[in-house]
Amino acid sequence: MKNFSMEGIYCITDESHSAGRSNVETAEKMIQAGIKIIQYRDKDKSIKEKYIECKKIREMTKKAGVCFIVNDHADIAKAVDADGVHIGQDDLPVHEVRKVIGEDKIIGVSTHSPEQGIAAVNSGADYIGAGPVFKTYTKKDVCDPVGFEYLDFVVSNLDIPFVAIGGIKKHNLKEVISRGAKCAALVTEITQADDIEAQIKRLQEFF
Repeated sequence: MKNFSMEGIYCITDESHSAGRSNVETAEKMIQAGIKIIQYRDKDKSIKEKYIECKKIREMTKKAGVCFIVNDHADIAKAVDADGVHIGQDDLPVHEVRKVIGEDKIIGVSTHSPEQGIAAVNSGADYIGAGPVFKTYTKKDVCDPVGFEYLDFVVSNLDIPFVAIGGIKKHNLKEVISRGAKCAALVTEITQADDIEAQIKRLQEFF
């Protein structure tokens, strides 16, 4: 595939912060709002439960022409024919993930420092996550915020698509974009909204 857009809002599912909605319901509302990229993330379910949900979301995203990324699990991404996988610093290296999902799939890597960003580029990652820009509570194993210093480094020094992530909300989104980010991930600001579609449309106006 490799034809993906890293602009605007990068949506991420998070059932534990979704106001009682399932990941599938949330993804459906994201698609209806016109989102172009969705990452499936769920840290609590079994592999089988994740696979079943990803299969449903893959069907919906394929029909709508939405890029679908699976967090952490290259095996699930391969099984449901997702467009790609997003991995962290403690997951398998990019070259091993590439063997699992194939050359035509997207690999994103979470990075938190210039060294990690450079390593991800050199390893053949297709895009990186840069952050957490601000303190975030949606992940239990997250590192301390890296602030704008790392984001500024990525903008000025790395020739790779990236998504700014971590604690980004409506009130600070404008500042993130002003630093050069063309794509930003907002999790709870979207998943906990009473009206996900309306919230996404409001946030997209910042770009």
